[in-house]
Amino acid sequence: MRHREGHRTDRIGWLRAAVLGANDGIVSTASLIVGVAAANAARRDIFVAGAAGLVAGALSMAAGEYVSVSSQADTERADLALERYELQTDPTGEEDELTAIYQQRGIEAPLARAVARQLMAHDALGAHARDELGMSTVLTARPLQAAAASAATFAMGAALPLVTVLIAPLSTLGLIVSAVSLLCLGALGALAARTGGASGAVGAARVAFWGALAMAVTAGVGRLVGAAV
Repeated sequence: MRHREGHRTDRIGWLRAAVLGANDGIVSTASLIVGVAAANAARRDIFVAGAAGLVAGALSMAAGEYVSVSSQADTERADLALERYELQTDPTGEEDELTAIYQQRGIEAPLARAVARQLMAHDALGAHARDELGMSTVLTARPLQAAAASAATFAMGAALPLVTVLIAPLSTLGLIVSAVSLLCLGALGALAARTGGASGAVGAARVAFWGALAMAVTAGVGRLVGAAV
């Protein structure tokens, strides 16, 4: 019977972008709403501010993630081009390099040499990309995928406090938005942690802490500015 293992490494790329997008969507939009509400603004003004924050934030997240991951992809392509050139100009040196890598991992010299030769005969660039540069198809940078995931999850996260604005009493709007957002942040942190194989309680606590801090600071600023104006 074949032994099957369920690893989580293949989730790293999309999970990071999705969690970051949803977390930022909730925190930034809820903080904005709480800050405007603390300044005693009308419900319509609070909703408009939140909606603008949703659109601007989603586009900003998409652009930022695309640029960041594109830079990573550019670096990967440059490293592969250099490795391809070295394989063409100095194949013996590259074989020695791969052999040394396997020896450092505990393989005896004759076997390390044999493994290096067989892997290079099969796919020299792939072997060096994986074992020398640490690249793999699982972790390869995908700018469009990361940008789309960040924008979509930011918008979904931001929609939660925005919908709350429509149904919560104006007198306690800031408090209710904060409570709903913290619950959602805790659930998101727990889900992300469990998906990655970590403790759900720890994931929920750290996300909720920073969310609460952001909303508290923004509410204080909104109250001060509202009083001054």
